[in-house]
Amino acid sequence: MEPASLDSVDLQLLEQLQTDASLSNQALAARVHISPPTCLRRVKRLHDAGLIEREIAVLSVDKLAMLAGHGLCAIVEITLDRQDSDALEAFEKRVALDDAVQQCYRVSPGPDFCLVVHAAHMPDYLALVQRLFTADANVRNVKTFFSVKRSKFGARLTLPSKPGSA
Repeated sequence: MEPASLDSVDLQLLEQLQTDASLSNQALAARVHISPPTCLRRVKRLHDAGLIEREIAVLSVDKLAMLAGHGLCAIVEITLDRQDSDALEAFEKRVALDDAVQQCYRVSPGPDFCLVVHAAHMPDYLALVQRLFTADANVRNVKTFFSVKRSKFGARLTLPSKPGSA
């Protein structure tokens, strides 16, 4: 499915699923005013087209911290010595395999990458630095910012209200 082939029902389904992916098929169909079989077929088509990558649960950092400890959230800027495509892709592959790395962005201008990482405590963060950055001879500079509070978190994309409008 090409994005241009999205109709208003597809856009409504995507909007609803961004807000609450735990809705039952029946509840989702009712919100979009279509039959449950049509809803199921359309959502499957959106998944198959790759427009819906996956469905996840967003955990409450503050409530989880009461049970498991606060941990550290860090935004890390990485600058590489070599920026050829092989070097950039090799770094991306390495950090993608590490569970502590939650997000990785290739950015420009400035550093080559910005990462969002989570660690249980400072020794855990130090181990992450050693395995991902110190051990890589191509990493020239690492600059870390530690989060003191998460003010907003989301993954919602703004969708056009009508097909074909941007």
